[in-house]
Amino acid sequence: MIRSKVVVMKERKMIAYRKKLQAGDSGIVLMSPETTAVGLAVLSKRTREPIPSDNTDLKIYPLEAFAEAADLTAGMPYHKLGNVKVSKDMFVEEVKEEKEEEVSVNLEDYEKIVSLYSDKNGKLSYGLLNKDFIQFAHRSSIVRNMIQNSVSANEIRDYIVSNKIRNIVNDPNLSDAQVAKMVEWLDEVSPKGVFRDLNEEIRRLLTKKKK
Repeated sequence: MIRSKVVVMKERKMIAYRKKLQAGDSGIVLMSPETTAVGLAVLSKRTREPIPSDNTDLKIYPLEAFAEAADLTAGMPYHKLGNVKVSKDMFVEEVKEEKEEEVSVNLEDYEKIVSLYSDKNGKLSYGLLNKDFIQFAHRSSIVRNMIQNSVSANEIRDYIVSNKIRNIVNDPNLSDAQVAKMVEWLDEVSPKGVFRDLNEEIRRLLTKKKK
């Protein structure tokens, strides 16, 4: 809704404004881009409720529309700027494209992870990576408490992964978004999922706790 002398009622696809009538009464004018017909109602001096004129088509401009327009234009000045034009463009919602925030990741930090978990042939080994992360999970008292408190598997995995990666790159200030970006890069190496084994172990520990 645009607060000015003319109000755009986007849901009803109408515009509304106040008009000073010849008899001195206050009127409500409704217009739609779907028709050249105009709706007019007089505001009752006693009840302040809109009373549609005899020439107004109530199928196009129902009483409810006038009542809504009366509320929206309350306290606004009369429109005096000649003919008002209404177009369909008035009712098109502006769509703002949210640009994905660029996450900056130090390539050297990523290479530290790859180097640490590479096999004899110099290729990233998901097996070595998962084994180390699983060992961390078993050593961590915080992870044990999370298991005991039945924290979700995803939350536990995120805690393990973020802490391990921050320790490996020696940067405790690494943001969650930067960690996620590194995991995304690691995950591109294989379609099986970089932390598949870790996820299975976490689910096993949670299931064991329930028993």
